[in-house]
Amino acid sequence: MRACDAFSEEALRARKLLRDWASEGFLTEAQYVRMEQEAVCELRCTNIFLRLVLFLFTVMIVGAAAGLFSTVFLSHPAQETTGIFLLVFAALAYAGVEFAVYRGRFYRYGIEEALAACSVGFLCAGISAALFPASRSPKPHEMEFLVPAAGAIASLWIWLRFGLPYAFLASMIFVVWLPGYWTSSIWAQHLMLATVYAAGLIILAVLRSRDRFAYLNQQYSMAEVLLWLGVYLAINLQLSAVTAAEGLVGFRSTSEFPRLFYWATWVVIWGLPPAVLARGLRRKDRLVMAAGASLAVLTFVTNKPYPGWVRHSWDPMLLGAVLIGVALFIRRWLAAGPGGIRYGITAQRLSARDKRWMSAGMGAFGLVLPHSVGVNPEAGGAAVRFGGGDSGGGGASSDF
Repeated sequence: MRACDAFSEEALRARKLLRDWASEGFLTEAQYVRMEQEAVCELRCTNIFLRLVLFLFTVMIVGAAAGLFSTVFLSHPAQETTGIFLLVFAALAYAGVEFAVYRGRFYRYGIEEALAACSVGFLCAGISAALFPASRSPKPHEMEFLVPAAGAIASLWIWLRFGLPYAFLASMIFVVWLPGYWTSSIWAQHLMLATVYAAGLIILAVLRSRDRFAYLNQQYSMAEVLLWLGVYLAINLQLSAVTAAEGLVGFRSTSEFPRLFYWATWVVIWGLPPAVLARGLRRKDRLVMAAGASLAVLTFVTNKPYPGWVRHSWDPMLLGAVLIGVALFIRRWLAAGPGGIRYGITAQRLSARDKRWMSAGMGAFGLVLPHSVGVNPEAGGAAVRFGGGDSGGGGASSDF
């Protein structure tokens, strides 16, 4: 089912791990060279900046090509004709993805990702224009759910075929629109959406049990996090009231929900964070643990509106103090264990990737790591002088 063979993707994952281990000193130079030679990978990757540029340029080229073809060969076409034209372009875009991956060996290169996104966009627009022209009736057609359903299926296929994580997110977003076509009951829409995501979690749990130590585990981990968040956002009615989910699932006010359903969701949002945290700890999955912690924070934030309690301006400060205290307690509890480890979990950063993310976060908030500032003690302190440059004035000498 995967476009890239398992050996190449596993080799690419191994090369990334080798770089992290070598940068931390876990491998000698000779060991790193010998092991890297055994992890030969033919996939063509690029950095995130060039990847974004290639993505944007490919989308612009594909859109310009579709517009040029429509202008030259189609003069004032009917909406059905435009729909068929878009479906043809969707097929061509998807064929381009397969060609780029199979022949060009592109992997997270930007070009194949843009073609995949364009194929889904053309597919949805083509089905909408070909089957449900707006001029036929001012009321929505009862079969218009086929448009988001096609988008969800196509996005899910792209995720399974090429492993693009945002394709799975796009599939979940398409699913959000489906309940509105099947029922007008607001609480039923929330329940249906949560049920679909929960079913996805069950299927994913079965798949993950077979690929725990393979390259697919990271892909499944991200998908599981998105599904947990989807279930929570569908169930937390108060969070839906203050976010853009109002336009997606038709939320209006909590009074429109049955009392039993309303308070059942309150119980569920308190039960989900511990369950997600427990699963993350059991599997030692950092993404799932982070999702559980995030859900716990959201539960605290949205708890007061459920019973109708008054919010205070000092509530965020109190929550922040509690979170800081919990974080310090957990860190000290882990550090007090043998070797700073308890139950296979440590607060220490073990890989260069962790440190790079921490450095990036520090830089984003204008902070500086303690070890990133200061003079090298081996340089001799006061004996160090700077030279070799010229000053532009003020009487300063070149070794100032």
